[in-house]
Amino acid sequence: MQPILRARDISKSFGAVRALEKARLTVERGEIHALLGANGCGKSTLCKIIAGTVALDSGEVLIDGEAAALGSPRLAEEQGVALFYQELSLVPQLSLGENIFLGREPRNALGFTDRAAIQCETEALIARVAAVAGTGFTPDARVSDLSPDQRQLAEILKVLARKPKIIIFDEATATLDRRQVEVFFDILRELKAEGVSSIFISHRMDEVFAIADRITVMRNGETVAEFSAAETDRYAVVYAMVGETGAIAASVRDHEPLEGDARLVVDGVRSTRLGPVSFVAKRGEILGLGGLQGQGQKALLSGLFGAEPFHVGRVTLDDVDVTARRPADAIAHRIAYVSGDRGRDSALPGRSILENTAIASLVREKRHVIPGAQFRERFADVLTGLNTRYAGLDAPIGSLSGGNQQKVFISRWLSPAPGLLLLDDPTKGIDLGAKGDFYLLARKLADEGATVIIYSSEDSELLSLCDRVLVLNGGVITADLQGDRLTPFELTRASYGDAA
Repeated sequence: MQPILRARDISKSFGAVRALEKARLTVERGEIHALLGANGCGKSTLCKIIAGTVALDSGEVLIDGEAAALGSPRLAEEQGVALFYQELSLVPQLSLGENIFLGREPRNALGFTDRAAIQCETEALIARVAAVAGTGFTPDARVSDLSPDQRQLAEILKVLARKPKIIIFDEATATLDRRQVEVFFDILRELKAEGVSSIFISHRMDEVFAIADRITVMRNGETVAEFSAAETDRYAVVYAMVGETGAIAASVRDHEPLEGDARLVVDGVRSTRLGPVSFVAKRGEILGLGGLQGQGQKALLSGLFGAEPFHVGRVTLDDVDVTARRPADAIAHRIAYVSGDRGRDSALPGRSILENTAIASLVREKRHVIPGAQFRERFADVLTGLNTRYAGLDAPIGSLSGGNQQKVFISRWLSPAPGLLLLDDPTKGIDLGAKGDFYLLARKLADEGATVIIYSSEDSELLSLCDRVLVLNGGVITADLQGDRLTPFELTRASYGDAA
């Protein structure tokens, strides 16, 4: 049978940067096809070429055996191709229904927008995810009022509304919890049964092997391997992607937890979505926050940083009261915060890499302008130490891949090194190689005496990195897993306990 999509010998350059070099991708009808590779390997560029948002330099794309006309997203959509964007394309000021049908609004007999039809069709789409969408996920809800996972679900529904025959999902599960991922996978299976083909990009290997029929791996702009998911294993796929990552992960797992002194004491803190919560963390400890998404982990981290201050309770670090009413209070006490929601919480859009790196030091040191060469050298050294790939400190932050952007946002806190490092799903949407660099950095900071608290949406990340994991359910701690209890089974059981 003729493949529904065949891209071959695709090459693309952006100035002097060679993004793709004779890349290839073949997708069968009604197939769930995983496309994997490190950030910057070219997979997103290849998908944007297929979706008509980027023009190729050479090569060809065939749909149903015919040369595709992909000069614009509209032309690609007319040929049945839809792309879910990793960085969401929703308009915050519009409602959920208006976003889903933006540019394709149904019209009534007079030619005006048929708002009743938008309401009805949006309700039908919402019904597919209603069980895990949470409160306030309605056709009239303003997108700016939705949580990150709800915005992700909205983007998925926006793509489904187009009824394409080829859907490219670029990190569609990045902000979804496990129950939401299961519902999304049910949708993929339904599409497969209808003959719709899905290209699935994810950095979560568990998800890839749970849903994919076949796997294509890219590296440095080239297609380097193709696998049947049922006939390969994770090691072979990871080796094709980055080779050395297995050794990096092993070096982190082999670490013996430190017998540090208790230094962070959180006593009875509460906020709108949290509490009461009390715990103690040690010097040199990497403490994980587990549980299903939305159970208070982010509220705890935001409260410790002063972004969403606690209503009651007390926080001390090295016997000093560090209960923060605003982020500047936390920064003054060498408390650092790194979010996985780069666009909303971390980036200074349109500003340079230097400005994005230096901002925390400017606040801490109460500077109003960036000093001269010595300051630049200081942050260039930090970025180099994290293996950050960038053209120069004056290049815009938007010129970097997601993984390299995250390294910039981590770097802003490393001069001087933090005493308490708060990590809110920091590796979301970055590749395995960048994750390996990040794991080693977190362990290095802990070994030097920092206390690290990390929330991750990936259980495997918590299990491989953390000395101990606190599981939250309904805003309170329901389990403290360490030693022999720090296992996938115990973590899953504790996470799903009251929320199952």
